[in-house]
Amino acid sequence: MTATPPVTPPGLDSGHRFDARRRWAASLALGFAARQGATRMVRARHQGPLRVQRPFYPEGRDEACHVYLLHPPGGLVSGDALTIQAEVGAGARALLTTPAANKLYRADSHGVAWRQHTELEVADGGVLEWLPQETIAFDGSWGEQVTTVELSGNARCLGWEVLALGRPASRLPYVSGRIEQRFALRRDGRPLWLERQPLDPRHPRFRGRWGQGGASVQATLWAVGLDAAIEAIEALREALPASPRWAVTLRHGVLLLRYLGQERNEAWTLCEAAWRVLRPRLVGREAQPPRIWFT
Repeated sequence: MTATPPVTPPGLDSGHRFDARRRWAASLALGFAARQGATRMVRARHQGPLRVQRPFYPEGRDEACHVYLLHPPGGLVSGDALTIQAEVGAGARALLTTPAANKLYRADSHGVAWRQHTELEVADGGVLEWLPQETIAFDGSWGEQVTTVELSGNARCLGWEVLALGRPASRLPYVSGRIEQRFALRRDGRPLWLERQPLDPRHPRFRGRWGQGGASVQATLWAVGLDAAIEAIEALREALPASPRWAVTLRHGVLLLRYLGQERNEAWTLCEAAWRVLRPRLVGREAQPPRIWFT
């Protein structure tokens, strides 16, 4: 007689565990297509606490489709595994943002890491604007952020990431934990920008002038597909306030603007101002800030 194997309680290897093997998975897969002269959200599949509000068209029905990504928990804790995927089809135009800051909370007593993977694909002739609100990393947070952007043909893309380390206003600086960021941007499979950045406050580069330099806020804005990138850089240098905390450059057709400082508001204002300068050059339309930024 064959022994009956023990029944594994549902979810034992997921978020119902309270040891180092816990894992709460959530995913969101979006698809946008050009239909009858307008961009439609043709796919919105989700698992777990990731959602979208209905599409908005503040610039007109034949302009960019604005979508807000919702994560009701408001942040990531140990064991969270978030995957966000967005595909923009040929000739479609989409703008994705979030309603509030993303928070990376302190790791639990087991030191279990969180994960956040973002996968963006833009087909030939498509345009994607990836404009999430800032991320705030609490002291003791452990995890990895991975962003990949795959472009085809003459696809265009503009996006940013703003990261604030710790909560200095509450006298809670980021003095422990580790966050690893990886970014890959490719066109037709060819790498244009590959980057890996470990953020560990115990490592010398975190304080050294050759590294983080003790900065608690950093931001990166990228734009791909500009017809006159050099002129765009000059326009940025004329329009943005002069400061040693930011710089802009061009590498392999990718315009990169970097900020390294201490002020979240300064970083956000800089990125939004740069977007206002670059958007007309990238998509031929003035910037239309999402309404959710003002609520």
